[in-house]
Amino acid sequence: MRRFSDAANRLEGQKMFQILAKTKELERQGKTILHFEIGDPDFNTPRNIVDAAYDSLRKGETHYASSSGLFEFKVAAAEVTEKSRGFKPDLNQILVTPGANVQVYYAVACTTNPGEEVIIPDPSFVSYKSVINFLGAKPVSIALLEKNDFRLNPKDVEKAVTDKTRMIIINSPHNPTGAVMKEEEIAEIYDISKKHDFYLLSDEIYARMIYDDSEIKFHSPSAYDHCKERVILSNSFSKSYAMTGWRIGGVTAPSDLTEKMTLLLESTTSCVSPFIQKAGIEALKGSQEPIKAMVREFKKRRDLMVEKLNAIPGINCLKPKGAFYVFPNIRTTGLTSQEFTDFMLEEAGVAVCPGNYFGDSGEGYVRLCYANSLENIERATERMKDALENKTYQ
Repeated sequence: MRRFSDAANRLEGQKMFQILAKTKELERQGKTILHFEIGDPDFNTPRNIVDAAYDSLRKGETHYASSSGLFEFKVAAAEVTEKSRGFKPDLNQILVTPGANVQVYYAVACTTNPGEEVIIPDPSFVSYKSVINFLGAKPVSIALLEKNDFRLNPKDVEKAVTDKTRMIIINSPHNPTGAVMKEEEIAEIYDISKKHDFYLLSDEIYARMIYDDSEIKFHSPSAYDHCKERVILSNSFSKSYAMTGWRIGGVTAPSDLTEKMTLLLESTTSCVSPFIQKAGIEALKGSQEPIKAMVREFKKRRDLMVEKLNAIPGINCLKPKGAFYVFPNIRTTGLTSQEFTDFMLEEAGVAVCPGNYFGDSGEGYVRLCYANSLENIERATERMKDALENKTYQ
């Protein structure tokens, strides 16, 4: 009997969770580990959001909801989109989803046939490549260069387009590098997608996380076609609202595509729990001060981490303009990304993520998520410095 489908054998998953599993085993053995491997805010979900879910549960809102999402949720999402991106989508363009990860799956599955191509940045969020491969499409990687602050170059995009190109995925602010694309770069990539007639999926889950000292401001390609023709706007509550465990997001797309994605959601997960959607509504409509406070704290942590990493011989770290990751260059240590990661975990008790997990161009780098305390950032970078100076890996 054949055990698995060809598609199942192409799955890669998210390897950073494998690092997390290893750290948990070390902690069970009594070792103290400082965690910088997973993109999970260390803040609790704001109380008003938790209370909204609790109130909904107490009211008995625990039954099925419409597969596309609660009417009230979509109204709130449309209003926030108008404020943040300058247009108000129609409600039939919006689909409420269990997080943003699945939005990539829905979008690619409903637009792209096996053998067709999806352009992605390299490095990029690991689910892009895994989903594309699973569906039998072909990921086409474009290297992001440190000398360009890890921003996607439109000229490289143009060169990568073929008659099989069906979609491009962009992500700004970017995971894993924290890069933020310039408005003119996003405009040029939109023009390329229009010229060659393919979809543009814009992953904007870190849109609220651009620091006020950045000369580059957030910009979305959805401003050009209002998600009515080719732009698919992917967003979630996980990072900005510290709601990673809630699993809720919203995707905005051309209405005919949203209809197909709704049918796929209906076929796989039925709907998003109504009490979770009520929490999402409160997140959108309630006070945004807790979110602004989190971003201010992340900025302090970013500044400290970049300063401390650059003080370690063999490590060079750009200052990212958004998200909550740094992507330091570790090539002059003489270690590969995987060797550096293993060494830091075993010798320093610091969990980081190898850059090559995010694509071939990530080799020679590691990703650290600074959703951790200033104290732990100090401790971790001191441990890393001591470990490299002792050179016990040689």
